[in-house]
Amino acid sequence: MNAHFEKVNSDKRRSRTTPGASGGFTLIELMITIAILAIIVGIALPSYNQYVLKSGRADGKSALLQASQTLERCFTRYSAYNDASCPLADGATITSENDKYQVTVDSTATTFDLTAAPQSPQDKDTECGNFTLDHTGRRGAKGGFEDDVIEECW
Repeated sequence: MNAHFEKVNSDKRRSRTTPGASGGFTLIELMITIAILAIIVGIALPSYNQYVLKSGRADGKSALLQASQTLERCFTRYSAYNDASCPLADGATITSENDKYQVTVDSTATTFDLTAAPQSPQDKDTECGNFTLDHTGRRGAKGGFEDDVIEECW
């Protein structure tokens, strides 16, 4: 029993730190931790920024669809997209709900073209750029009607 008591005491002595030593982190441990965090932030931040831009596109598309519906109601009621009684006249501009896009109306009696131009900070979205919508429901992005761009952006 005495041998067992001495073994326990010797284990306790080995686990103690030396006098004057602190239980903190070494400089190399802190530098490795900071480097790992920098790598994670370097990967996550661009992905997050891209996500924010993609989610902002919904604001522009929503504004286009609302303007289109307003113009369609005008046409149904007055038989013209550009009737003086319509709330959206030719050349009118409206701002999207979250101020990320400005929609411009170009209308005649029988046609309309809507263009949603991104405003700051959404103007950093170079992948899609301007959204367009016309009276036939034809959608466009980046100033054109390429199917691959439309599929990605709309």
